[in-house]
Amino acid sequence: MTNHIDWTQVKTIFLDMDGTLMDLSFDNYFWHDYLPRLYADINQLEFESTCTQLKAMYLAQKGGLRWYCTDYWSQKLGINIAEHKLKVTERISLFPNVVNFLTASRESGKRVVLLTNAHRDILNIKMAKTKIDVHFDRLISSHDYGYAKEQDDFWPLLEKDETYQKHTTLFIDDNVEVLRAAQRHGLKYLLCVDRPDTSQEIQDTQGFHSMSDFSGLITCMREA
Repeated sequence: MTNHIDWTQVKTIFLDMDGTLMDLSFDNYFWHDYLPRLYADINQLEFESTCTQLKAMYLAQKGGLRWYCTDYWSQKLGINIAEHKLKVTERISLFPNVVNFLTASRESGKRVVLLTNAHRDILNIKMAKTKIDVHFDRLISSHDYGYAKEQDDFWPLLEKDETYQKHTTLFIDDNVEVLRAAQRHGLKYLLCVDRPDTSQEIQDTQGFHSMSDFSGLITCMREA
């Protein structure tokens, strides 16, 4: 449901990357299949037990910047994460109508900013693959500020660094905890992607307005 958005008032659009613009199935495959198999092979371990071990390690860092930090995981696991993500970039894919939405947003005079928790190494890999960086006014990684988007400390730092008005900003993300942080910070228009990973079921957006495709947003924006 996106009819709560007054497009005549929206001046800035903040967009998440993984699970919002790009199918999260790539990242889930890498972290829960490719990497455990690689780690198990290197350390001569069983795949199933390795999956359990790595999952526990991931969850221990959930909600903080380390969860997303390729430098941290490269050091922790003894594997160059960015190097191995490069080996499976054919799995990176944009959701339908993403480029059309970005184009329409810029044509409508909106400032379009990418807000991602991804490390700069991974951000660069994905921009090189999809070529969508040209559609943004700015690309921001939470690593620039030292806090993940779901942490309250992130938002005041963003506000100091990026000029925007909370009541004229739309933020789209697939992570409910991130949206809650943005809501606490006072952003007016929030949307949650209901199916960030196309290989999985629709998620519970926990009270946030949801969206499943960018085509509807394009129509509403152009009709405003």
